[in-house]
Amino acid sequence: MRVGLLGAGRIGNVHAQAISAHHDSALVAVSDAFDDNAQALAATYGCAVRSSDEIIADSNIDAVLIATSTDTHSDLIEAAAAAGKAVLCEKPVDLSLARATACLENVGDRAAKIMIGFNRRFDPSFNALKSAIIAGEIGKTELLSLTSFDPAPPPVSYIKVSGGLFRDMMIHDFDMANFIMGATPVTVSAAGTSIVDPAIGEAGDVDTAVVTLTYADGRIAVIKNSRRAVYGYDQRIEVLGSEGLLQAQNMLENTVVKSTASGVSSAKPTYFFLERYMPAYKAEWAAFVAAVKGDTDMPVNLIDGVAALAMAEAATRSAQTGRPVDMAEITGNSGRGEAA
Repeated sequence: MRVGLLGAGRIGNVHAQAISAHHDSALVAVSDAFDDNAQALAATYGCAVRSSDEIIADSNIDAVLIATSTDTHSDLIEAAAAAGKAVLCEKPVDLSLARATACLENVGDRAAKIMIGFNRRFDPSFNALKSAIIAGEIGKTELLSLTSFDPAPPPVSYIKVSGGLFRDMMIHDFDMANFIMGATPVTVSAAGTSIVDPAIGEAGDVDTAVVTLTYADGRIAVIKNSRRAVYGYDQRIEVLGSEGLLQAQNMLENTVVKSTASGVSSAKPTYFFLERYMPAYKAEWAAFVAAVKGDTDMPVNLIDGVAALAMAEAATRSAQTGRPVDMAEITGNSGRGEAA
């Protein structure tokens, strides 16, 4: 499968590794708004530097991976789909829920060839936890807890264009909640504050937040996010069921545990997402290739992407108003934004 990569920044380089490492895909072209980024990646992986329009228009390119800035995602998805390309696009679909919903409408039947990059679904530990739920190992799920703490906040310049913590960071957890619970919530309650860095609050965002999701059948999910955990990248899932508990713990820098008279200690969690989730990115790409080659359903589709963005919109509104928000208020009971 011949692949064009749109975007040669940090996440673009992560995807370039996955594309090049796969036995059934080849990275043939790359584009970026900054030519130096594109040239450096092209030199590393032996591909051509071209414009995004040229890559999309090239009939010899089978698929594109979109790793550009979020405000370009919907336009590029639509253009690539219209050109008959298979598409893997980084999250989120857009910063605007209305634009993301319009994108879903505009691509029509071509949505079947579009996958959204929620890589955490492909993390081996999280996937094993989901499989255990499906197998009924803890009975009926009742309470989900998702913890996602970054080791340090990003620059305020990034915060200003990110769309906010709920759309930029917690959107991974919204999708993971949909994945684990197998449904979208009916209400979203959010509280957020900027206590890590006052400059983040001055930029109109929060750096610490808790969201509670309630489901039609009475189940509850709680999501905790922080832009700072001084001990490393904290990524944990806990699911309480009617017959037991499942937990996916942090990945540590090493597995050595020291036990002495003064206490027991172990290594810290891996530092950030590149170290923690590289296997997930590779598994995500493998799943995309398999779906394209086998002409099967995408494991994370455009509807899933819109659903997570709708939850981010609800959380943002809840945090701003101080009240729970019904998802029907966000989606308008249209069915769009509900995960498959």
